[in-house]
Amino acid sequence: MSELPNALSVREADRPVEPLFLQRWSPRAMSGEALAEEELMRLFEAARWAPSTYNEQEWRFLYARRQTPHWDAFFGLLAEPNQAWCGKAAVLGVVLSKKTFTRNGKPNPVHTFDSGLAYQNLSLQGAAMGLVVHGMAGFDFDKARRELNVPEDFAVEAMFAVGRHGDPADLPEELREREEPSGRKPVGEIVCEGPFAF
Repeated sequence: MSELPNALSVREADRPVEPLFLQRWSPRAMSGEALAEEELMRLFEAARWAPSTYNEQEWRFLYARRQTPHWDAFFGLLAEPNQAWCGKAAVLGVVLSKKTFTRNGKPNPVHTFDSGLAYQNLSLQGAAMGLVVHGMAGFDFDKARRELNVPEDFAVEAMFAVGRHGDPADLPEELREREEPSGRKPVGEIVCEGPFAF
């Protein structure tokens, strides 16, 4: 097996942050090995503790394990380029968000934001556990709504794959060279005190 990239050896923060933020990245190479139920539920437990507006907790997660009856439906939602590497994932998931407040039925303008926070918790927990967690927009959103019976009051936000690290050499050739932690823009390019001035 090829050596896995060590994110801490190629990423350096400009200011001190927790190493977990640098360790988290989105590999594609997975081993095909299953996850234990307790491991998977630890990821969802972390997601559960995300902050949300009025404590709405408007995120929902649908998932399928590989080699189970639901797998084909989830795998069939993926765009072809993502199917090329997701076949060895242990789990495929879909992130949803409730578009209205449960407390009064009014539109919730930050449902997407809050559900993204829950997914971030899940992905950081995965990094802490040494797992691959890779989010994706490359799938059929409308088909996901239809085939997974998602009510209209929920937005289909994203998909993700979870698994154990695999050998990057097993990836399609065009993906192998991308199988490394990426850098980030400097803080000065993403932060501005006062009005927009980028």
